[in-house]
Amino acid sequence: MQSGFTGGGAPDFYTAGRSMSSNPSQQNAYRSQLSGGSFIDPAATQIARQIPSSLLGKRNLADLHSHNQHNHHNLPLNNLFLRSVKPRAFNHPISPLSNLDFYSTMTLPSPDVQAHRLYGTSSGALLQQLRQQPNGGIPVRDLQSLESEKKMMNHRLQELEKELLEDNDDDDGSDAVSVITSSNSAWCETIYNLISPNPSPTAQNPSPTSSASSSCSSSTSSSVASPASDSWKQSVIEAATAISEGKLEGLDEILAPVVKISNARGNSVQRLAEYMVLALKSRVNPVEFPPPVVEIYGDEHSAATQLLYDVSPCFKLAFMAANLAILEAIGEEDRKLHVVDFDIGKGGQYMNLIHLLSGRQKGKVTVKLTAVVTENGGDESLKLVGESLTQLANELGVGFNFNIVRHKLSELTRESLGCELDESLAVNFAFKLYRMPDESVSTENPRDELLRRVKSLAPAVVTVMEQELNMNTAPFVARVTESCTYYSSLFDSIDSTVHRNHSDRVKVEEGLGRKLANSLACEGRDRVERCEVSGKWRARMGMAGFEARAMSQTVAESMKTRLSSGYRVNPGFTVKEENGGICFGWMGRTLTVTTAWR
Repeated sequence: MQSGFTGGGAPDFYTAGRSMSSNPSQQNAYRSQLSGGSFIDPAATQIARQIPSSLLGKRNLADLHSHNQHNHHNLPLNNLFLRSVKPRAFNHPISPLSNLDFYSTMTLPSPDVQAHRLYGTSSGALLQQLRQQPNGGIPVRDLQSLESEKKMMNHRLQELEKELLEDNDDDDGSDAVSVITSSNSAWCETIYNLISPNPSPTAQNPSPTSSASSSCSSSTSSSVASPASDSWKQSVIEAATAISEGKLEGLDEILAPVVKISNARGNSVQRLAEYMVLALKSRVNPVEFPPPVVEIYGDEHSAATQLLYDVSPCFKLAFMAANLAILEAIGEEDRKLHVVDFDIGKGGQYMNLIHLLSGRQKGKVTVKLTAVVTENGGDESLKLVGESLTQLANELGVGFNFNIVRHKLSELTRESLGCELDESLAVNFAFKLYRMPDESVSTENPRDELLRRVKSLAPAVVTVMEQELNMNTAPFVARVTESCTYYSSLFDSIDSTVHRNHSDRVKVEEGLGRKLANSLACEGRDRVERCEVSGKWRARMGMAGFEARAMSQTVAESMKTRLSSGYRVNPGFTVKEENGGICFGWMGRTLTVTTAWR
């Protein structure tokens, strides 16, 4: 590898995860389930290319065709004087319910051809037959029904033409080109309702969210159809409002639609509904439905969290971006790197870092990894992680030292951490800070105290990885609303990477259910899950004395390349640079953010 950004010497980020297993076959079992899919219908881009702007006049297609028939001897179509209006570029997939091929030629099609293209082969053939076949060839009792259907289709054709070519008479009169940004679900609803005499409930109420279960997307997950809309979310929010106001009498009735669709083994919407109902029940009746508090610190939950880091590209790429930010900060000339981590998990992030360091050209690099422990226990598992990382470093020719340091926050100094003068110090916060109490929980404010202590160490770089989720000081109803949106996207994204019935998938979502219940059902010190959005983290880091260290475009491009390099990732995943950090999300919703500071 020529540099830390090419990834030439590093393993595939799907096979070098945050967690490490002694059995590689078990570790990679679920990764074989990762698959790619396409949510983009090629017809969408074809339509945008094929619609000639000269045909998009103020008149609809029927007017133009009529005009052409009356003037075809002396006035060709391309000589018509048409007022230039705003053409519509279709940026959304066409409904798979019809075989559409609009404007495939530069000449205006006849109504028969229009019907063929708009409604597909069978419907087009029907109109053609109706106009060519004599009445004697059709029984009288069938002729009436066919003529009725013909009129209905012609009426729908006119409505569709109006939808496609409608211009606003109140526009500014300019010839500027505009682009329609109607939603994918609304476009599908228009097409389907015009074509189907009896549209299904799904077509009448398409989900407004962009997800793998959308009626206009290629479903990667379920034979069980998603609910037709997000009305269940509104029910959840109404229930949360009732709970916050102490109006519990009609709570069961409000939650009835959510309970009806909830299913822990169903599709992503049904599974999330199940966990949301359990969280609200824990909030109302903690005796019968104890909220997870101790469980959040348990080994089972820790293992589920590590699996989440492995199966979700949004989390896995966040770790990789942090590694690249560290290498970018220390430079090529530095030979000694010291990384301090307050929660190294199973060491998967440092497997990737060791691979990156082994690819550097300028001699061997020595890396020291210090695991800081502020709680009791956990030494044995950390020692096993250290042994595995040491073995990997020896195989790749990277000098590696692993240390475990047990200190209180007030005792953290460069001397207590064993920092040397010729080392480049990096501090890594990997989904750690959100689990620390802040000023809203305790006057001691351990969260900000830790940041100030780290600032006093004068590190070359501090990397922070957090979920983009406003769940700390927000009131209860706001937290419920935020959870519905965030976890809907997260559950959908997991749908695209791991088979629904895979054991790892079940463990991951059980862990997410615990996180959800803890953040909604608990308050005070019992509420461990206190995520914040990147703007609030920027404010906290600034108050602690840090300034942002913007990651280069090279890091963002490297992450995009990683994301699109294999067939195993769904195109719904996104990577973007924002305010100097790298954001990872699903269908436009940011799920995780990696930032660097100094």
